[in-house]
Amino acid sequence: MTTPRVRAAAVLGCFALVAPGGLSACENTPTAGPEKPSVATSAADVGGMRALVTAAKREGALRAIALPPDWANYGGLIAGFEKKYGIKVTDVDPQGHSEDEINALRKSGNRPTAPDVIDVGDTFARRAAGQNLLAPYKVAAYDSIPGNQKDSKGRWSNNYGGYISIGCDANRVKPCPETFADLLKPVYRGKVALEGDPTKSGTALASVYAAALANNGSFDDIQPGLDFFAELSRRGNFNPLESTSATVEDGRTPISINWDYVNLGYADQLRDKGVDWQVAIPFDGSFAQYYALAVNKRAPHPAAARLWQEYLFSTEGQNLRLYGYARPVLMDVMRQNGTLDEAAAARLPTVEGTPQFPTDAQLEKAQETVAQGWAKAVSR
Repeated sequence: MTTPRVRAAAVLGCFALVAPGGLSACENTPTAGPEKPSVATSAADVGGMRALVTAAKREGALRAIALPPDWANYGGLIAGFEKKYGIKVTDVDPQGHSEDEINALRKSGNRPTAPDVIDVGDTFARRAAGQNLLAPYKVAAYDSIPGNQKDSKGRWSNNYGGYISIGCDANRVKPCPETFADLLKPVYRGKVALEGDPTKSGTALASVYAAALANNGSFDDIQPGLDFFAELSRRGNFNPLESTSATVEDGRTPISINWDYVNLGYADQLRDKGVDWQVAIPFDGSFAQYYALAVNKRAPHPAAARLWQEYLFSTEGQNLRLYGYARPVLMDVMRQNGTLDEAAAARLPTVEGTPQFPTDAQLEKAQETVAQGWAKAVSR
């Protein structure tokens, strides 16, 4: 837990002294009170969680961006937040990508229509912090978040993560692929799609990284991932259509490379609609990554924005992530203190080994490489 900042009246030298005008020295001493939510770097700064809740309820609204309900259980999280606090959540662009979120912060300025909060791949969170778009804010659980999953200044913190996986409509594709190497087979012509453009989408960028690892690449070298998709395109297997739940349901993207929690969510969501969506985590390109939460520096609802962060890092919020197959960043801590929903955790797919993560420098280099080479790689 972060140590609360003690805010008390200055009492040094404050005794029963009386000034000539009849006022005691204490009455002339200014007191330091709670800060405005817009500059608060912790709940303690506004007077504690109760005061933060009161201020957020007074605002009565939260503007989010790019939070589709079938992504890491955002449907359940939004419903839970609204019910608990009576604060209406508006998602201004449910199908947006990380780059769209950063652009929205940069372009909206101080407008009341600006997003209050963002959820982006941690690569994009670092970029937004570097552009001075994010407000420093450390949630109550900040100290429990692993050091490599948060910004030291509190401008962003990773909240949940997963593994890149291959989803497949078993009714339309036989057999379903299980590895990146499988995806090059002629039987998958025109079928292999991504969640978006890797120059804009954190998910798609992670997919290229996973493909690199499957083809003798490394965190230092994402080029083999670009080469893989170039070959996939050359063979006619790459499907340029962006994969969504709608394209999965109607068969336009019968194979989709996406996070395991997204693909597993599709399997649950579409089962009653007759879609047999199978999910495999490719052993030849195992890549894990977390997504970061952050507060807009110019959030029109600064208290609600900060309360949203507290909710998503709370025990309730982290367990709700599990219901959407996402791995909460506080999972190990919650397992140790007995607050983890073990039944929900047991539904996660089994993976081997301890996940490794690229450094900031490696991520920046990879992003630059993909930005320069993606269009050429998939052009036919």
